[in-house]
Amino acid sequence: MSADSAEQTTTTYPFNHACGLELDDSYREAQLTPGLTKVRMPFGDSAWLITRYDDARAVLADSRFSRAMSLDHDVPRMSEGRNFTGILTTDPPDHTRLRTLVAKAFTMRRVEALRTQVRALAERLVDEMVADGEPGDLMRRYALIIPEEVIYELLGVPLADRDRFRVWSDKVLGGDDLSVEEAERTLLELREYMHTLIAELRVAPRDDLLSALVEARDDGDRLNEEELVDLCVAILIAGHETTANQIANFSYVLMGLPDQWARLKDDVELIPKAVEELVRYVPLGLTALFAHYATEDVEVSGTLVRAGEPVLVSHGAANRDKTQFDSPDELRLDREIKSHLGFGHGIHRCLGAPLARLQLQEALRALVVKLPDLHLSGEPEWKKHSLLRAPDRMPVGW
Repeated sequence: MSADSAEQTTTTYPFNHACGLELDDSYREAQLTPGLTKVRMPFGDSAWLITRYDDARAVLADSRFSRAMSLDHDVPRMSEGRNFTGILTTDPPDHTRLRTLVAKAFTMRRVEALRTQVRALAERLVDEMVADGEPGDLMRRYALIIPEEVIYELLGVPLADRDRFRVWSDKVLGGDDLSVEEAERTLLELREYMHTLIAELRVAPRDDLLSALVEARDDGDRLNEEELVDLCVAILIAGHETTANQIANFSYVLMGLPDQWARLKDDVELIPKAVEELVRYVPLGLTALFAHYATEDVEVSGTLVRAGEPVLVSHGAANRDKTQFDSPDELRLDREIKSHLGFGHGIHRCLGAPLARLQLQEALRALVVKLPDLHLSGEPEWKKHSLLRAPDRMPVGW
């Protein structure tokens, strides 16, 4: 028998804490409790929370759940303002058209061609940090810079403008620290800048991702100006902030597990597999993001989700589901992972996953090879007002 939403007690959400990377015990409790958990975030609608792996995959691949409907609802969220639009809040056929066009520009060839450049960048940053002496800030001197330089190179952002992009990115992911006015102003500034850059590339295209997007076509169709701007904003945020955070998070986890760090030192060929396990293991999000609204009544795990109700999918919790992963709370760098949800699932699966993997692999490799005795030299300062968890500063020695 399915549960009725009217009979459910609503729980305050999010569960995770900003300071640290632990998965809150409330997620395990939700996984062990029959049905779905009804939650309310600081702003917006209450929602059904998905915590189990099978439920997450099913909902993310189910066309009866819509992201586009979130534009017409008071979405559950951490801040008063709304931050995400564009391809992130589209459904087929618009999403299919946009994704096809982006995929033509964001090719595996273009990504893999960056490996030598990313490896050289990571090694140079390590050398510069070492030259300046201990302690070094692994977040500010290393983790942030690698994806910044890579994504800005792909988008063709001039070097002189990159500090502005970091500020914009930080604000867009500012969680409950961002007022409605500041959120709107930040996105307006970013969008105006991208309009200008796109106009320049239409006149004088270059060999970069943004120029390829400007030229992208599919059977005579192409990205219009607003779609291009929205895509660039999404690529900037997804391609920069998330990867930087995970470089720092992975390093933090491994420094706390000397035996695992030693395994990578002894076998650098294990790094690609280790990255997959770390993506599974580290619950990056402070909260589940992106509401999926039911377009009709749908039963999920014995709970009736009525048409017009949203669900939130916790990828971090699903990746620690013991019905899918043996000893899920244990980090095993050689784990044979069939399919984690760290890069999403279904039509909204991360297009930039190959680029993220490449950067995470090369960032870890440079640290393991050049700083084999890397260790914390003080407690990290954690980001307090972000939707993604990571150190703001992380002092290290070597």
